[in-house]
Amino acid sequence: MIKRLLVLVILATLISPVAYSAINAPNSVGVMYKKATPTSTKRAAVTKKPVVKKKLVTKRKPKNEIKLSPSPSPKWPPAGFKSNGEVFAKIPTAKELISNASSNAILSRQLAQLVDGVRICEKFSCGAVQLASLNGCTWWDVTGKLVGETSADDKTIRTFGLIRTLIKSSAPKQITTVLLVSQELLALRHSVTAIAANCHHDQATEKIPSTVYTPNGN
Repeated sequence: MIKRLLVLVILATLISPVAYSAINAPNSVGVMYKKATPTSTKRAAVTKKPVVKKKLVTKRKPKNEIKLSPSPSPKWPPAGFKSNGEVFAKIPTAKELISNASSNAILSRQLAQLVDGVRICEKFSCGAVQLASLNGCTWWDVTGKLVGETSADDKTIRTFGLIRTLIKSSAPKQITTVLLVSQELLALRHSVTAIAANCHHDQATEKIPSTVYTPNGN
């Protein structure tokens, strides 16, 4: 019995430290046996602040200002023109003549005239000149000679006639196209040369506009 009792004591002394450490050791699993005391937590009252909406201010971008510069003055005299005092003149090509007629009603009507069902400058020999004046003209007097070979066998160049055309006034630096129409057949391959233009500042006493062709009697 004593032996048994000692054994129990020994066992008791061996077991009791383990039980103690299991209860008190904070890092031991035995902590789960402790009863948790309920604690009351007071929540602080939260007051909601009113939401202030900020106005969105949009900044307008400054508009790019467009500065308009005055258009440059047209070149004077125009390209290809030759001058004699205040008068400037140029012989247009066939392409330039057609281009001018598209924006010139008078010239367009002249070229559209029909003679025996044929346009006038497709039947008769014609010439043309572009004119302008620095100071403008009350009326223009334009002349030209119709020259060509004497015949198919005689290649001698001679003057067949004189063309004189009168046209109305033009403003300063206004370009005017003058059509010089002969009465010689185009098939004879004549040409209008020695074109001269006079810019008048007095009042005309002759019919304007008009064209007169005077054949050469020689």
